[in-house]
Amino acid sequence: MKQPYNTALYMRLSRDDEKYGDSVSIETQRTILRQFASDNNLHVVDEYVDDGWSGTNFERPDFKRMMDDVEAGKINCIVTKDLSRFGREHVMMDYYLEFMFPEKHIRYIAVTENEDTEKGLSDFVPFKNLFNEWFAKDTSRKVKAALRAKHAAGERTATYAPLGYKKDPDAKNKIVIDEETRWVVEKIFDLAAHGCGAAKIARVLYDEKVPTPAYWHFMRQGKFDYVFADAPEDKAYSWSLAIIRAILNDETYIGNTIHHKQSTISYKNKKVVQNPKEEWVRVENTHEPIISKDVFNQVQEQIATRRRMQKDATTQIFAGLLKCADCGWSLTFARNANAKNPFGYYVCGRHRAYRYKGGECTRHYLRYDVLYAYVLERIQHWAKRAKKDENKLLEDLLKSGDQERAAAVKKQTAELKKAEKRKAELDNMFAKMYEDWASGRITESNFNMLSQRYQKEQEEQEQKIQDCKTKLAAGQQTVEDAQKWVELIKQIGVPKELTAELLNTLIEKIIVHEATEDDFGFRQQEIEIIFRFVGKID
Repeated sequence: MKQPYNTALYMRLSRDDEKYGDSVSIETQRTILRQFASDNNLHVVDEYVDDGWSGTNFERPDFKRMMDDVEAGKINCIVTKDLSRFGREHVMMDYYLEFMFPEKHIRYIAVTENEDTEKGLSDFVPFKNLFNEWFAKDTSRKVKAALRAKHAAGERTATYAPLGYKKDPDAKNKIVIDEETRWVVEKIFDLAAHGCGAAKIARVLYDEKVPTPAYWHFMRQGKFDYVFADAPEDKAYSWSLAIIRAILNDETYIGNTIHHKQSTISYKNKKVVQNPKEEWVRVENTHEPIISKDVFNQVQEQIATRRRMQKDATTQIFAGLLKCADCGWSLTFARNANAKNPFGYYVCGRHRAYRYKGGECTRHYLRYDVLYAYVLERIQHWAKRAKKDENKLLEDLLKSGDQERAAAVKKQTAELKKAEKRKAELDNMFAKMYEDWASGRITESNFNMLSQRYQKEQEEQEQKIQDCKTKLAAGQQTVEDAQKWVELIKQIGVPKELTAELLNTLIEKIIVHEATEDDFGFRQQEIEIIFRFVGKID
């Protein structure tokens, strides 16, 4: 009696196949394969299942396990429901069917297509494999088109909702705030807004035993059990810097949805690659925000300017804040180690970089201890005023803001009127020129030349009009802004020393002017402190 084959029953289902229902489900494939093995006296060694894997990818986990068993001599027969369950890439299919299986004496059977290497494959197999690959390519194209449409509509198609949100139970591909976890996001942004970097935030969250996003999934749905099941307790609070940075940069928390940050190389090569920002799909106001745009933007500015803390912390607390009043470059720190009493100081970065070439800004020299004392005194001054009478301080801030705003509004309004007047003149000139061309008073070549010139200037004036309107809108200091700043400095209290966290919380930038000498030879230097929300205040 002929010995039965040592058989592997292989089943595969991709996410794209699920829409075809039970006809290709794993259970349907299993029923067909088991019945076939029983009817044909095949000894089933094991079942191999890749659920959620594309047929164009031959790095599937259970497929690789099956091929390892083939190499080990445990398997000499492979059975699938059809050729497409084995794979959808015709070059690899030819390799296995025409080279590897004959070489290793492996029998392959595609049940529903009646293909069996022992009986000889039909002449249609190469065409079937090509069709299966074309089907995969066409399906990939359709899926991407459908996803683009969903993304443009602001739908969220990710498997999990970000920390602080949950899937909307009443609307597919929508998210709503998760009241149980939103406080974690708020805490992270609050720490960042107060000057903490990712490393410090991670330490705070660990010390306070705040669960990571993955641990929330583990506690709720049992996900990631392979990570937490037998792990020590502190694994639940071990935040990585990458996770914190991702949260701080995620526009989800201000109500936006961004898609197409990454993609695969092709429908065959599933390697994930990062897409450039200009290719991202951004849809604003798709859900309720957790973080205000003011706080989010403040955190982004601080991330952009933050530098690593060095052993001598005093050299870094002003990092990213100091700007040259003349060229706009950042001031750089240096130390005079040769002096009897060594001290630190700042100079214009542009001057320092190009001082030997000449003509590239001036020093804007400022000693660290002088800057430190001045900034500390100003913050203490405003903190004391907030402590004494916050309502009076708020009133003064608004008056100061009204004066500055009035000056800015006057300037921008004048520029806006000028641009609108010139735009109207151009429109009239263009209309008159068209009439002259239509009546034959000017040639077509002159009309084309002049119209190009006028159209270019029209676009320039239109841009000026939009810029003026934007500046007028942005220049409006609101009561809310002033209230935010007063509440912030009142919350901090009267500081006895400066820290990077304190400076980044209160100050947007510090503008350093070049020093001058008065009539008596005394050095004078203007330092402008631009506070967050309220700008420069005196």
